[in-house]
Amino acid sequence: MRLWLLRHGEAEPQARTDAERPLTAHGRAQALRAAEHLREQPPQTLLVSPYVRAQQTAQLVRDAIGFRGAWHTVPWLTPDSELREVLLQLDRFDQGSVLLVTHQPLVGALAGLLVDGHRQQPVPMYTASLAALDGDLLAAGCMTMHSLQHPALD
Repeated sequence: MRLWLLRHGEAEPQARTDAERPLTAHGRAQALRAAEHLREQPPQTLLVSPYVRAQQTAQLVRDAIGFRGAWHTVPWLTPDSELREVLLQLDRFDQGSVLLVTHQPLVGALAGLLVDGHRQQPVPMYTASLAALDGDLLAAGCMTMHSLQHPALD
């Protein structure tokens, strides 16, 4: 299985609520740069946080790569979601290639847990960072980091 982890692009610093913060122009450009890395091996399934900035990032990626697979907005990909809940939910999508569009600190903690087997070393994930993890089992320490791109730093 290939698990793609994408942190949303840069968002406006303020909105009525954190969930409503939209992408900035720079954040939209970051999302499009991240999408370039998905063109060669597009995911089959897209799982997206309900927050506006994640939805916008996912839509930009979807349009850029011509994604035609399954798209699901899921409540368990928000910034403070529990890793245990994410792993339980991901069991339903453990085949093929899946892209998660989500937030820090969740995305860095998830990558660290899946690769290193513990929560003490989260993977640094900047806005629009994209990680590709490979493995046969979605469990702590059972995946390897295939690549890590930081379009926000380009």
